[in-house]
Amino acid sequence: MRDLLLYFLRLGTFGFGGPIALAGYMQRDLVEDRRWISKQDYLEGLALSQLSPGPLAAQLAMYLGWVRAGIAGATAVAVAFVGPSFAMVLAISWLYVSFGGLAWIEAVFYGIGAAVIAIIVRSAYKLARTTVGKDPLLIALFALSGIVTAWTEKEIIWIFIGCGLAALLIKAWRPSAATAPVVFLPFSWLVSGLRGPASGELWRIAWYFAEAGAFVFGSGLAIVPFLHGGVVDDFHWLTERQFLDAVAVAMITPGPVVITVAFIGFLVAGPAGAALSATGVFLPPYLFVILLAPHFRRWSANLKVKAFVAGVTSAAAGAIAGAAYVLGRRAIIDLPTAAICLIVLVLLIKARKIPEPVLILGAGAAGLFLRQGVAR
Repeated sequence: MRDLLLYFLRLGTFGFGGPIALAGYMQRDLVEDRRWISKQDYLEGLALSQLSPGPLAAQLAMYLGWVRAGIAGATAVAVAFVGPSFAMVLAISWLYVSFGGLAWIEAVFYGIGAAVIAIIVRSAYKLARTTVGKDPLLIALFALSGIVTAWTEKEIIWIFIGCGLAALLIKAWRPSAATAPVVFLPFSWLVSGLRGPASGELWRIAWYFAEAGAFVFGSGLAIVPFLHGGVVDDFHWLTERQFLDAVAVAMITPGPVVITVAFIGFLVAGPAGAALSATGVFLPPYLFVILLAPHFRRWSANLKVKAFVAGVTSAAAGAIAGAAYVLGRRAIIDLPTAAICLIVLVLLIKARKIPEPVLILGAGAAGLFLRQGVAR
């Protein structure tokens, strides 16, 4: 168990590439090379993670910890895997809050924002290709979710549930398939974000990000449209630019992409906000693992369950596409940002071996160069 925890500590510290890549590393290292986990246990963990809401890679890691040592193993692996990226995001958040008004910081994120749009577009395409495919029903659900998200600029949870039920009724339900309370914190810096102390927001932060962890399917950047609707439009915690910066921070740090919630929480309510938002988003998938894992084999192959999840995941892919349109209108504001976005998108498609964090940092350097050139 100690070796397993050290492995996930390293993976959380150096594991780039998004949820699919992280899941691939686990298969290569734990199943094929070290043989610590059986292939059957890995595949069942991967299936549970795909059928459940929340971050796929983190949920898979928790399941593998559960296989080795029950609830204690799932808990320890969760901390080891998420902890390093959470610590990195805390450090970046502090720098952002402290120096965010400097011209060079703004110039760096000017370029990064355009690159993030390209990554979101690519993510929507990949998720749609693997989950929607050529199925006419799933394509229709994908399009419906994308149009609604782009039109309303929000991710509406009832669209997700409706798409899941539609797929369930049409694909699987056939005759042949019958077979915050007031919190006292003595140190104001613990709850201080961009606008100063925000202890009154702590309960709302905890509840909102727990909703995100409990209802967002698709993993990775699927959480972006859900967060955008609440963080920017409903609660007005961040501006459009700050939200894009939050997504960028998730892309340049290792580990689960949804760690972006810690950056958002920090900007709203300091370290306490970061801790609550991260706990909120990872707690539901953790509970899914420890509660469902013992019974998973009995219902994982159920056609109705698979059909419902296929509909929800198609809606998630459509929501990502809609979010790309919504955020792109704010991030791509001139020819330089359009060029950065296009170049990054081409590199993502053609030069697949270039890690996404490298592209993000390169876009930031380009933004800094372009803005300095304009200033001169």
